Amino acid sequence: MQKAIPCLLMRGGTSKGAYFLAEDMPADTAERDRALLGIMGSPDKRQIDGVGGAHPLTSKVAIIKKSERPGVDVDYLFLQVFVDEAKVSSSQNCGNILAGVGPFAIEKGLVKANDGETIVTVYMENTDSIAKQRILTPGGKVEYAGNAAIDGVPGTHAPIMIEFLDVAGSSCGALFPSGNFVDEVNGLKVTLVDNGMPVVMIDARDLGLRGDESIEALEGNADLKKTIEALRLACGPLMNLGDVKDKTVPKMTIVSPPKQGGLINTRSFIPHRVHDAVGVLAAASVATAANIPGAVGHDLANIPSGKRRMCEVEHPTGSMGVEVELDDDSKVLVPKSTSIMRTARLLMAGTVYYL
Repeated sequence: MQKAIPCLLMRGGTSKGAYFLAEDMPADTAERDRALLGIMGSPDKRQIDGVGGAHPLTSKVAIIKKSERPGVDVDYLFLQVFVDEAKVSSSQNCGNILAGVGPFAIEKGLVKANDGETIVTVYMENTDSIAKQRILTPGGKVEYAGNAAIDGVPGTHAPIMIEFLDVAGSSCGALFPSGNFVDEVNGLKVTLVDNGMPVVMIDARDLGLRGDESIEALEGNADLKKTIEALRLACGPLMNLGDVKDKTVPKMTIVSPPKQGGLINTRSFIPHRVHDAVGVLAAASVATAANIPGAVGHDLANIPSGKRRMCEVEHPTGSMGVEVELDDDSKVLVPKSTSIMRTARLLMAGTVYYL
């Protein structure tokens, strides 16, 4: 007999995933993961027997519950379901899927919407950190239509502003977990940074690249992928992540001079496929490090002025704007806040089945 679970299918930012109430999921972690593999159709490169989209960006899950934490509305657990492996990982956060959490919470009655605008405060379980979402709710209902555009998503939608609070070092223990702005690993100069997502930044020139190569060219470069993976495995322990062989972090980000007038240009391995764009929290980490003299990419970057800086992190399909507010004390490297504009859309509400 097939089993059934209530589900909302949503696009969050440049990702797509299945959103569930925690109370509807199996309480046992192993049983939950088995259910999610069946729901997504993994392991299978086409995910033909599930609702996954045959790509890491479309094989994601959010599990949400009403929070018992003071000042917090909902708790959010992100799970990455591998496409062609029978694996489900909670080792990272996802800022794109996060964009759908506030709307989901309102749709499911976890948060009562105001007439006009609703603030939803989200505790992110993966990284023990908090984000605030500002959602348009005219008439007390989520507004999905609007004039906001984000690269990597066709058309325009209602904006969702997300402010990340205290995310520096959320996975690795410090903004620069090795204690250095630059480390030499496997003969390459790298910056290890965590402002919400563990990221390894590498200068494209050190890899013999321009930095504006196509996704197809990078994914087809077997020697490059071997080098990147060996570097990732070596950087994991330096970032306090331990053995990362079976983890989806750190994200490996190749940086080069901006091509469209932004802060810096990127190509991100996530970690074995190249991102069509760039992850929300990865962009926050890259933008933060690029603003700091001595970090990899700083000498390539087009640095904005002022304490509050809008930093456009360029990627294969456009750019992502990251607003970084620096501390008043220039010796304090951790930003006061990091905010990003995203959009989301409810695609389907119903019941998903698995064997």
